[in-house]
Amino acid sequence: MKQITSRALACLIALLVGCATPPTAEPDPPATSGASTTPDDKEAIAPEGATGTRRVEPVTATRHIVGAANPHASRAGLEVLRDGGAAIDAAIAMAMVLTLVEPQSSGIGGGAFMLHLDGATGQLDAWDGREIAPAAATGDMFLARDGTPLPFFEAVVGGLSVGVPGMVRMLARAHEAHGRLPWPRLLAPAIELAEQGFEVSPRLHALLARDPILKTMEPARSLYYTPKGEPLPVGHLLQNPDLAGALRELATQGPDALYTGQLARDIVAAVQNAPGNPGRLTLKDMAAYEAMRREPVCGDYRAWQVCGMPPPTSGGVTLLQILGQLEAFDLPSMNPNSIDAAHLFAESSRLAYADRALYLADADFVPVPVAGLLDPTYLKRRASLIRLAQSLGEVPAGSPPGRPKGALAPDRSLELPSTSHLVVVDDQGDVVSMTASIETAFGSHVMVRGFLLNNQLTDFSFVPEEGGRPVANRVQPHKRPRSSMAPIIVRDPKGRFKAAVGSPGGSRIITYVAQTLLNVLDWNMNMQRAIDRPHIVNRNGATELERIDGWEAWAEAMSSGLKARGHEVKVQDLNSGLHGVMTTDDGQLLGGADPRREGLILGD
Repeated sequence: MKQITSRALACLIALLVGCATPPTAEPDPPATSGASTTPDDKEAIAPEGATGTRRVEPVTATRHIVGAANPHASRAGLEVLRDGGAAIDAAIAMAMVLTLVEPQSSGIGGGAFMLHLDGATGQLDAWDGREIAPAAATGDMFLARDGTPLPFFEAVVGGLSVGVPGMVRMLARAHEAHGRLPWPRLLAPAIELAEQGFEVSPRLHALLARDPILKTMEPARSLYYTPKGEPLPVGHLLQNPDLAGALRELATQGPDALYTGQLARDIVAAVQNAPGNPGRLTLKDMAAYEAMRREPVCGDYRAWQVCGMPPPTSGGVTLLQILGQLEAFDLPSMNPNSIDAAHLFAESSRLAYADRALYLADADFVPVPVAGLLDPTYLKRRASLIRLAQSLGEVPAGSPPGRPKGALAPDRSLELPSTSHLVVVDDQGDVVSMTASIETAFGSHVMVRGFLLNNQLTDFSFVPEEGGRPVANRVQPHKRPRSSMAPIIVRDPKGRFKAAVGSPGGSRIITYVAQTLLNVLDWNMNMQRAIDRPHIVNRNGATELERIDGWEAWAEAMSSGLKARGHEVKVQDLNSGLHGVMTTDDGQLLGGADPRREGLILGD
């Protein structure tokens, strides 16, 4: 790998800045008035950008429905369902196709979190396919020789940031429990598409054009760029025979191909021999990986039961804290465009993110007071801090029941996309809500056999302690880095499926998903309208308002109203990638896809 220059780093940051193109949603009425920097301020940049605007109409179905971040993936998932496949079968087919057509976001070189609802029994499982650190990982692995944290992208690019990929093992375990079709059938669509080729989308082209590093690294350069180093043009038929071969090994040998077979050897060799930034991954690390079936974290929000993933992701706990605190306020009676509603959401978010920074990490390695953080009495106490007329500003973490003994230091790590979310409901009522990721755009930029490896280890805190206080999310051997991925499943008061939703977006994921749920549950919006609306984000710092064409009056009124209450306000592009499904009052399935990206909902 060539030396990463400051200019190249600036360009790589530019890949994530100002890329979002707002949707052409029909605006609601403008907002109406009602009665210090973020911990990871460098992340005050938009995630992967959209490349065009579009209007997305809600999709209804009566039998089954799928939603994924690329039309090829959605079509593969629907065909699996039409062949009698289960929700997990469709999810596997879509995840494999996304490895090919959306390489910047997710794939077999990364990890995932998945909620699975069994339609027959009502059993809800949380499947953890998060990457793990190698045995040789150390708390100082992302520190320079002088003890200061490495510049973020210097740590990202190369082998050092690569954790053991977990998605394939997780999907295989879930398939054993809930699948109907044979494993090779589920990989067939991705293999065929990799061999025959697919047309480069405007989004993929734009992201390739903005990345200054990938074009310097083989074999990715030869796959995605012309001999002159230009990104493949929109519409170019991109074939990936190397990936087709890797997927054939996975199809015939099962997941062991990736963890103990030739693919494992190829991954380890690429990581250990990455020029300029070799990693510590070994064959023993690969073979030892286990996907975990965990208990979901659930909480009541008004009449609904909302369930998410437990640690090592912070997504489920932090989202439930936001909702639990907001239950003290009568949001359903408020105008969703009002300053009051926006203020309350931002203030509840800042309180939850303060707790997230201090407490959330891999609970298999550090004590995480999940029950205390979700304790209704604790959440009421935190909600009582909110004042309708004035922002709290930056707040400290609370003191939940069961908090660890000894002082902790907050995690100030930078968490970026890329990530992808998919949803499935099959004809037996099984539901999958899954978020997958390789972390930042194009991950570590290390390619093996036609797929990119993750850089998820940079989701750990680069600094293991501050002022003698340990950081819960510090690097430790075999530990899973904290995430913000937040796949959600909601059930109604009778325990029936109501909604499934999730999003990419780095540490903003939690607010994207929480706000979408409020739009559906409190303000009775259909899933598509709930996703279309502009985002409001607060991560215990500035309040970010999404800039969208047609919502200028909303943004202006909201900005001035929130500033009057003491908020620091930033109006900027915010690029989610939400996909969601809900049941309507007449029993239909209704899906929504984020107009900010190129996803597609399909159903019968």
